[in-house]
Parts: sequence; structure tokens; C-alpha cells
Amino acid sequence: MTKTMTEGNPLRLMIEFAIPLLLGNLLQQTYNIVDAAIVGKVLGTKALASVGATSSVQFLVIGFLVGTTCGFGIPLAKTFGAQDEKRLRNQIFHALLLSGVIALLLTVLCTCFCPKILSLLSTPQDIYAGAYSYLFVLFLGIPFTLLYNLLSAMLRAVGDSKTPFLFLAVATVLNILLDLLYIKVFQWGCVGAAVATITAQAVSGILCACVIFWRYPLLCPRREDCHWKSTEIWNMIVMGIPMGLQYSITAVGSMVMQSANNGLGSIYVSGFTVAVRLKQFFMCPFDAIATAVSVFCGQNLGAGNQKRIREGLQRGILTGVVYGLCAGAVLICAGKGMSRFFVPAGEREVLNASAKYLFCQGCFFWVLGILNVCRMTTQGLGYAGRAVFSGVMEMIARISVSTLAVPMFGFTAICFTDQSAWISACLYIVPTCLICLSRSDKKKETMGGS
Repeated sequence: MTKTMTEGNPLRLMIEFAIPLLLGNLLQQTYNIVDAAIVGKVLGTKALASVGATSSVQFLVIGFLVGTTCGFGIPLAKTFGAQDEKRLRNQIFHALLLSGVIALLLTVLCTCFCPKILSLLSTPQDIYAGAYSYLFVLFLGIPFTLLYNLLSAMLRAVGDSKTPFLFLAVATVLNILLDLLYIKVFQWGCVGAAVATITAQAVSGILCACVIFWRYPLLCPRREDCHWKSTEIWNMIVMGIPMGLQYSITAVGSMVMQSANNGLGSIYVSGFTVAVRLKQFFMCPFDAIATAVSVFCGQNLGAGNQKRIREGLQRGILTGVVYGLCAGAVLICAGKGMSRFFVPAGEREVLNASAKYLFCQGCFFWVLGILNVCRMTTQGLGYAGRAVFSGVMEMIARISVSTLAVPMFGFTAICFTDQSAWISACLYIVPTCLICLSRSDKKKETMGGS
């Protein structure tokens, strides 16, 4: 069931690996779209705004969890590429241990500070109650979110991207069915949407755990593997925490942008919510391509194949840019039409706001093809700390535009905030990625010479 990427056509291997990831991401975003559509159509635009008003803080927390588990997967991929099974199981033990600590701390902190978070986001009073109940329940589900993402990262590290996709598909269908049950039948409101989400995440995580136990003895630590090694725990921390912080730092800028947009009123909150759901759907291929490149680089780094790393980077960037141009054209031409899926046709102001945001996003969407691949390649080469600064650049750009331009230009400034962040991050990460790749080449030469 495992798959090595150290031999064979790089582009074909990455595409084969990325397709299940892409399908999984599309399923996840399809759920987000259907979830928002059910809330908007059944409960109204106020409830939709309640759910959307917390999107940036959800990205902050969930992004940290996803980034951290992806970071844990990089040493696992490298060790798997080096065919060191004993060390791999010991690394998994440390990853599980660290994940348990992170889940406990984040759950306690987030639930305790939930009211303060909503206050910092300048959440309008007319949607505050719904936003609080929705966010609080999601915070309670943090352990389940972390469980699924960690086990998925372990499977992807050994070349299996299909199993996480299959269980994500099950979770997505379950999520939608539970949405209809809790919102339409039980009439739980925004709480129902949150309960449906964490229930589906729990199911997908448990299913992944069962498959690993029965089919992947390679990934199941034995008693002799469960011993503390300070070097391994530090290796996990150095790779995982910076990647988690990268997502979180990026989300801080998004929170400032969310706060600025919330201050414009519930109409723009609703329009922004709709547009972000669609934008995230179209961003799925970027994540799949970048993750495939990262795993490809990690395995080939462990095997010492520097030439293949360069080939993977070049082809990954080209694939991302071509997709970005095509997806951007769709957002520009069909943004308003797609937005009607979420809200009634009579909500013209909401639809216009969503269409404007998507049009501006589409013009620069191709930049993400460069940014994501270069960032994930830098991380895959073992320079996660340097990749974090691309997130810092995004944060600075979003905060600057949100605080300086939004008071003068209103929602128009919101529409160009992400693009300024993407371009700023690219100016840093592209040369950084090339430098890290060059240093990786020199390390191989030094080791070969010695």
C-alpha cells in the first residue's frame, strides 16, 4: 500500500499522488459550500453571516492543526524514503504524543477565550449569538480534527493519499446528511451545523485509525518503539510547529481583514462569506499540487536524489500556474452566478459584493500556483522555519491593507487584501526556495565527498 516517489516520471507520480488529495479537498469544500447553502437558504442571511463571521479564526486554529500535522509528516516521508522502518515507528510515537498535548491545550484555551475572540473580530451584535454557539462547538471538536489530519499525514508520508480521501468522502456525505437532520428537522440552528461537522470529523479519524491498525503495521509503534528520544521530539517540533505557525500567522492577517470587513455591516459579511466559500473551493488544486511536491521532495531528499527534487519543483510550479489562470477566468466570468447557490436572487447587494470579491481574486489567482509550491518545497527540504516568514509577509500585507485602506476604500480594499498578501509572500519565498535548494545540493556534495 506504500508508494515511493524516488523512481519514475516525477510529474506523473505527483499527479497520481495529488488526485486523491484534490478529490478529498474538493469534497471538503463541497461540504463547506453545501453547509453554507443550507444555512443561508434555511436559516437566512443573518445565520449565514454568523457562520461566516468566524471563518478567519477557524482558519487560525484549524490551519495550525493542519500545518503542524503536515510538518510531522515531512520527517516521516524522509525516513520512509531512507527505508528506516524502526526509526519511522519511533517518530510516529513522538508525533502521537505531541499531538495529544496540542489537542488538550488548544481545546481548553479556545473554549475559554471564545467570547474574547468574537469581540476582537468586531462581530456585529445582530449575529453574535449564532456566531458564538457555532464557534464554541467547533472548538470542542479540535481533538477530532487533529486526529484525522495527523493520521492522514502519516498515510501520505508513505505514499498513500487514497485512504484519507475515501474516509473524507464518507465524512462529507455524513456531514451533509447530519446538516439536514440537525438544521431542518431538529431545528438546532447554527449549532446544528457545528455538531454535524465535528461528528463527521470524528468518524473519519476513527476510520483512518482502524485502517492503519489493520493494514499498516509499518505505521504502528510497538512497545520497544515507544521510548523518548530528545532528538526525535525536537525534530518533530522544528518541522511541525513552524508549519503550524505559518498557517496561524497567515490567519492573524485574515482575522484583521475579517474584523475590518465585519465593521462594514452584515451585508458585506454575508457577501464575503459566500465568496470565501467559492474561493476556497477553487484553491483545492493548489493545496493538492503543493502537498504532492512536498512529499516528493521529502522522499527524494531522504534518498539523496537532488536532480529529481529540481524536476519536481519546476513541474509543480508550471502545473500550479496553468491551473491558476484557468480557475481565475472562471471566478471572473461566473462569480455572480455561482453566488446565487447560497442566497436568494433578491439579495442583490450580497450577490454584488460576492461577485466583486471573486472578480478581483480571479485576476491574481495564478500567483498562488507559485506561492504554494515554493513554500511547500522549502518545507519539504527541511527549512520549515524559513517558510514561516512567507506567512509573516502575508500577515503584514493583510494587516496593512485592512487598517490603512479599508477605512478609505471600504469593501473595495477588502477585495484586494489577499492579492497583496500573495504577492508579498512570493517576493520572499521564491528566492528563499532557490537558496534552500542550492544549499541542499551543497550538503549532498559535502556528504558525498566525505
